[in-house]
Amino acid sequence: MPDVEEKVPLKNPGDAECGSCKPETSAPAGENRSGPEDHSLCPVDTVDNISKLNKIGMNHDFHMEEKVLPPNSLEGKVKETTHSAFWDHLKEQLSATPPDFSCALELLKEIKEILLSLLSPRQGRLRSEIEEALGAELLQRKAEGGALSLPHLSKYILGMMTLLCAPVRDEVVQKLENITDPVWLLRGIFQVLGLMKMDMVNYTMQSLQPHLQEHSSQREQSTFQELLNKQPSLLSHTTRWLTQAAADLTTPPPTCPDTSDSASVVSFSPSEAAIGPEPLSPTMVLSQGFLNLLLRDPEDEDFPETLLTDRAQLQELRSQLRQLTVLASVLLVARSFSGSVLFGSPQFVDKLKQITKDLMEEFKFRPEEALQTVSEQVSQEMHRSLENMGLAALSSENTASLIGQLQNIVEKENCVRSVIDQRVHLFLKCCLVLGVQRSLLDLPGGLTVIDAELAELGQKFVSLTHHNQKVFGPYYTEILKTLIPPAQPLETEVESL
Repeated sequence: MPDVEEKVPLKNPGDAECGSCKPETSAPAGENRSGPEDHSLCPVDTVDNISKLNKIGMNHDFHMEEKVLPPNSLEGKVKETTHSAFWDHLKEQLSATPPDFSCALELLKEIKEILLSLLSPRQGRLRSEIEEALGAELLQRKAEGGALSLPHLSKYILGMMTLLCAPVRDEVVQKLENITDPVWLLRGIFQVLGLMKMDMVNYTMQSLQPHLQEHSSQREQSTFQELLNKQPSLLSHTTRWLTQAAADLTTPPPTCPDTSDSASVVSFSPSEAAIGPEPLSPTMVLSQGFLNLLLRDPEDEDFPETLLTDRAQLQELRSQLRQLTVLASVLLVARSFSGSVLFGSPQFVDKLKQITKDLMEEFKFRPEEALQTVSEQVSQEMHRSLENMGLAALSSENTASLIGQLQNIVEKENCVRSVIDQRVHLFLKCCLVLGVQRSLLDLPGGLTVIDAELAELGQKFVSLTHHNQKVFGPYYTEILKTLIPPAQPLETEVESL
């Protein structure tokens, strides 16, 4: 059966070992040892466990999936060798005279348990039928009497699989019916049952998600309050975080100098040029604070205490944000050299997006090398597409300029990248205030080509902030009272974010 991997980090990045959980050193002779330590409020374990619960409760797309090992990895080779040895051994047993059914019986026993696990409590008749047809004692007697028929049992099992599987698995179950070799048939049955188990787990998780989310919120809030009772200064980093967010709102954003070759690519809208310091309000301070977390080092020791359980997810969003900024920058530069001629084709745009995404993932930790390869392949794709359309190719001078500007995107100070970065931040802030769908209706220039990717990022960001807001809203309200004049009911403002 395929291995299954849960897409949940086992530990948050940068978490140190909790000192209170280290093994206790031996006590001097004659000294009484203290009783067992209470680890129920161990910060590391608490953050880790709640993070896992939050991951499932907030992510509507959370699911289990088959763990695919790289074929050339040591783990992959060991797994393949072990599985092959088992199935080869089964083939030898079934080919013996008389056949040895010992391994086959163990497989049938496990297949029966998997089938039973797929039943609901109301399917009592099917449960009794499976128990009777695949009962261990019955199959053992048939094997000893030479009356055990694997083809007959396999046909019965496939019938049950057809009855119990999700519609998406119908085709693969039907394909199993064409396999005549008993070993390959059992192997296929076992693999598909593994997929059916994951389908059942994912369905159950989706059904329980509202309850998981509510339980997660209640547990996180009560646990944090217990920690706060023991450590009154626990909100010090959170206070500094919100104070900095309020200060950022009163500071005008930096302008991009028009000295680079990329300046001609960027065009500011009148509304963007007129943006000044935003009015200080609880909603805007919190929105700015959450945005700031996407820009800061996740290993920062001053990370807000109220967001420690969300640190790993924020790191994932931060990585996704960087990739989208680079992707939109690449497409914007490429468009400036081809205009609407090529970018009027959705297929061409999708091709450039896929090229950029694949290379950024392949060279994840080598951005310079990634953009160097991106620039070469994007240039080649543009030449190929222009040629296919019967249009003049880019001149050598323009080609060199295109490649140079694409490679310069690796610099964080690059003008195109800076503007795209600001526009994505503005979109995310709008998502927090207006919602994702309304924010998608009026995307700034350069972002329309990545609207689907922005929608995914925005939804994840909004879900995270809303959950955090639900849990820690009362604490934020008290802190914001010291930062903002009470011109409006703070509690209502905070909770409505």
